[in-house]
Amino acid sequence: MPFSNSHNTLKLRFPAEDEFPDLSSHNNHMAKVLTPELYAELRAKSTPSGFTLDDVIQTGVDNPGHPYIMTVGCVAGDEESYDVFKELFDPIIEDRHGGYKPGDEHKTDLNPDNLQGGDDLDPNYVLSSRVRTGRHSAGRRPDCAPPPRHNDNKTFLVWINEEDHLRVISMQKGGNMKEVFTRFCNGLTQIETLFKSKNYEFMWNPHLGYILTCPSNLGTGLRAGVHIKLPHLGKHEKFPEVLKRLRLQKRGTGGVDTAAVGGVFDVSNADRLGFSEVELVQMVVDGVKLLVEMEQRLEQGQAIDDLIPAQK
Repeated sequence: MPFSNSHNTLKLRFPAEDEFPDLSSHNNHMAKVLTPELYAELRAKSTPSGFTLDDVIQTGVDNPGHPYIMTVGCVAGDEESYDVFKELFDPIIEDRHGGYKPGDEHKTDLNPDNLQGGDDLDPNYVLSSRVRTGRHSAGRRPDCAPPPRHNDNKTFLVWINEEDHLRVISMQKGGNMKEVFTRFCNGLTQIETLFKSKNYEFMWNPHLGYILTCPSNLGTGLRAGVHIKLPHLGKHEKFPEVLKRLRLQKRGTGGVDTAAVGGVFDVSNADRLGFSEVELVQMVVDGVKLLVEMEQRLEQGQAIDDLIPAQK
């Protein structure tokens, strides 16, 4: 079923300045980009399925910000959204993905053999490891949300029709990220082969990579993360800067809306677009090793200044 844009037809009876949302208290990427002039330019447009500008920005209007992360504040309702509303999406993508330009091309690498190390993250600090991504089937929209589909030992699962058509997750206890990533790559390849056998394909283009609902997940859609125990480093004043320089981000172990408990953080890659899957997992592996080394130094009352990575 296409989106109904009858609401948009009615709104067009009113001047754009009357319909422009109040974003004065908002702190998300959409609010930084959207102006009354841009709103007026785009509000009459819609994608072939009927997705409008008001549909694109509604989540960012309803949710002005987040205490822990900079949210995007907009979503794509279909593959064409990124083209029809490119004047909004392009600067948001550039802002969110570290200067990724409209003419840049994405790269992908799902060969786990290209990952260096990752099978020896210290389990005394790394409690669990996880890699996930999303995929959309070209030309189809989700209509319902069945429960996730687990393997027998629950280390690989697929969510169907959550935010995206598919959410693919590989995970296990401990610090063997190499094993987690290998299972992830093999499982994802099998899923794509199955899709192609049914004459379906994943949404993808050379510029945006794999196309997903939230612009923050474009490119690889990949989030490689660990639950890591850092009671000393987590309190250190340089911890946020260290993560930034390693291109990592932290959350609480209960999800994006939670804080760390007992010095345990969920640490993952901050990037999705412009880097391959292997490159992103490598950033996590190398970064986590350094975080563990810093934690060990602090446990012994030693300084970590010489371990802090240079500004990139």
